[in-house]
Amino acid sequence: MKKLLILIASVISLGIPSAMAQCQLENKAFNAGERLDYQLYFNWQFIWIKAGTASLEISETTYQGQPAYHASLITRGSKRTDKFFMMRDTLSSYVTPQLVPLYYRKGALEGKRFYIDEARYSYPGGKTHVTQHYINDEGKERHNEYDGTDCITDMVSMLLRARSFDPSSYRDGQRLKFFMADGCKIKEGTLVFRGRKKFKMDSTGVTYRCLVFSFIDDRGKKEKEVITFYITDDMNHTPVRLDMYLRFGTAKAFLSKQSGLRNPQTSIVR
Repeated sequence: MKKLLILIASVISLGIPSAMAQCQLENKAFNAGERLDYQLYFNWQFIWIKAGTASLEISETTYQGQPAYHASLITRGSKRTDKFFMMRDTLSSYVTPQLVPLYYRKGALEGKRFYIDEARYSYPGGKTHVTQHYINDEGKERHNEYDGTDCITDMVSMLLRARSFDPSSYRDGQRLKFFMADGCKIKEGTLVFRGRKKFKMDSTGVTYRCLVFSFIDDRGKKEKEVITFYITDDMNHTPVRLDMYLRFGTAKAFLSKQSGLRNPQTSIVR
């Protein structure tokens, strides 16, 4: 699920000197009360099996006395897939109404590995300060601090921000760079726009006009496609399908239920 979220977003510089102002973005895509549910599938020795579920919920709250959105993403593997890969992830992110990151936490059990990532954001003097904390199941901890002028996000706040980007001018093959924090370091990623396609959901029979993106790892000598995802070509920019290329096989996620959407679903092809 970690990669699912890496690929759904990117950070585009707005050309404003202040990091705080650079991070501000008008929310056009969601309201508090939105919920998205997904069914996860793994390809295991040429057989597709149901792997579990994921859900994303967004609510209004306060963080350190200021208004904020709280996004909670939970993934749970099925008993069947637990036999060869355990997956229990809980991610939480707080952002301002202008989608500026405030706090991020991920508690994860992935395979035999358990860990916690935390990132706290502040903006002294208009710059970005990120305090990062990582702890594993042996109690070993790592700390890191970042100071700079870039807009730094995490997996969940990236998702929230990217849904309000305007892709109308994107060209096939266009590359977008972004910066993301976990509990240990700041990473740079690349998102490639693959164009527009129609996609029919087998479970509902609904066909969507979609924008297609690929998250790639281009840090080595050869580019590696990590995930391809489809988001609705409307103001909601709802992720409806994700194809993930993992070390142990291929995984897919399909939207199964949605409620509390902010905008009309004009991407539906009737």
